[in-house]
Amino acid sequence: MPALTTGVAHEPGLYELLAALPSKLKPHTSHPDETTFLQGMFGERSLHLLFLIHDELQHYEECKPAPVLNNAESLCSQLTVELQGKPLNQEIKELLKLLAKPHLKSLLSVHDMVAQKNYDPELPPLPEDMNDDEDSVKIIRLVKNKEPLGATIKQDDFTGAILVARIMKGGAADRSGLIHVGDELKEVNGIPVDDKKPEEIIRILVQSQGAITFKIVPGAKDDATSKEAKMFVKALFDYDPKNDKAIPCKEAGLGFKRGTILQIMSQDDATWWQAKHEGDANPRAGLIPSKQFQERRFALKSSSTNLPIQRSSIRRSYDVAVEFEDPDFISGYHLVGFRRSFRLSRKDKKTNKSMYECKKSEIYDTADVPTYEEVTKYQRPSKAKHRLVVLVGPTGIGLNELKRKLLISDPEHFSVTIPHTSRPKKNLENDGVEYYFISKHLFETDIHNNKFLEFGEYKGNYYGTSFDSIRSVLARNKVCLLDVQPHILKHLRTAEFKPFIVFVKPPTIERLRETRINAKLISRKDDKGSSKSFTEEDFQEMLVTAQTMENQYGHLFEKVIVNDSLSEAFAELRVSLKQVEMDTQWLPVSWTHT
Repeated sequence: MPALTTGVAHEPGLYELLAALPSKLKPHTSHPDETTFLQGMFGERSLHLLFLIHDELQHYEECKPAPVLNNAESLCSQLTVELQGKPLNQEIKELLKLLAKPHLKSLLSVHDMVAQKNYDPELPPLPEDMNDDEDSVKIIRLVKNKEPLGATIKQDDFTGAILVARIMKGGAADRSGLIHVGDELKEVNGIPVDDKKPEEIIRILVQSQGAITFKIVPGAKDDATSKEAKMFVKALFDYDPKNDKAIPCKEAGLGFKRGTILQIMSQDDATWWQAKHEGDANPRAGLIPSKQFQERRFALKSSSTNLPIQRSSIRRSYDVAVEFEDPDFISGYHLVGFRRSFRLSRKDKKTNKSMYECKKSEIYDTADVPTYEEVTKYQRPSKAKHRLVVLVGPTGIGLNELKRKLLISDPEHFSVTIPHTSRPKKNLENDGVEYYFISKHLFETDIHNNKFLEFGEYKGNYYGTSFDSIRSVLARNKVCLLDVQPHILKHLRTAEFKPFIVFVKPPTIERLRETRINAKLISRKDDKGSSKSFTEEDFQEMLVTAQTMENQYGHLFEKVIVNDSLSEAFAELRVSLKQVEMDTQWLPVSWTHT
């Protein structure tokens, strides 16, 4: 085949400029490392090849190339016929063998298509028996590989027509641009669908491979392109489309676990959104229940299972322990903000108020329906305040021990809050060290003004943790460590605190028996220090409480640590806290767009 020749002179292009760039930039670099970096980057062979290809293509375009001929394939066929009529010597045999190779035939065919600019696909002929009075139709042929076509269908309740219900974003149907919502399906691979149900048609499509031909009556096309911004959400529940009886097409569903980040591709359907896993290279979206639809389902499920009774039992399990703040002295560091706890007898429960109840927590619990939370990427600026670190877990799981180890490991980086109390100051106590000592009247005024995150009364004196005590730690550019009852978490999940919530859960009961055999429950009953060994009842209660916490509040936890070994749990916690400070995380949009 004759080659194209041209007399246009080749001018310096990007390749030549790239080769000369390091020497041109050298006078402007003040550090040897900068020169080495530039030389390494601009001397990269792959980068040179890319620019060389660019220059060649640019030069080729400037020449305005035209094909020497546009029928290379037919010319090859003619040549083959002529050679077969001649005496076959070694050279002719080799040439005939070469011309018969499918790769060469394909190459010549593509050459002719490009030369003739024949890029449009060849559609199959219209059926000869088509009725002239029939609605205008489209004959569409799509190639189906292993992936679904990315479209769902439904049957019109009045006409019985099979209609395209939705087009999945990024799927084969969406990429073709030939099928639209509202189109009426007449035939699939020549099989009429007028008398078939959607389930039967879906089976035909699932079993089909390769090219599939559709006969479609176009619906009313909506020219308004959806301009809604794509958003990211964090899933707050587990979802398996295979177990969802309401989903219109199980094959089109997208499963996920609690905590998965989803990119919402379309909210056009009020019941079924289209989404894909964040970072997934597959462009095809899948169906997930919309926020409104899932909230309605949760509400119906909760009402049918008598949720108020369940919540009442849950609250009792949290309140079996009265807790108050008490200072301690460890390894030369005066540490405050550690909970001492003891179990209440029935008499105690009647005479003492449970500590650290939070106002209106029941209202918050009732309003909380975990479905999706809109999130965005966030990386803490170098001079910004640290995120509040909140530890949650059942009594006896080791929250105090983890806080102590963090404080001892780096007392300049970690700190805890100083509690408030209305009791009189004892000898050797200092205001603002062990406690903030304030009058009972002022304490009650601060309660009324919602200045306390949690508070309670013990033996006629108030104890509590104020929001200002948290702010005081964060203002000193320290990581504030806090442990609270889980129903209080909602009061901390704000743009100000951006809490990183860690749930510490127990291992199996067998491991609890092995690892806690010599451990003690520390009590401060009647101001006398005492301790008791763990009992089987303690282990059972710890497991039940942890499971209840995780079931009701698990969607708020960003990290779950099993405290099987204290040293391993501490090491895992340290790594997680380092990542929180250094890495990018997904946070609620409301925390970053203030």
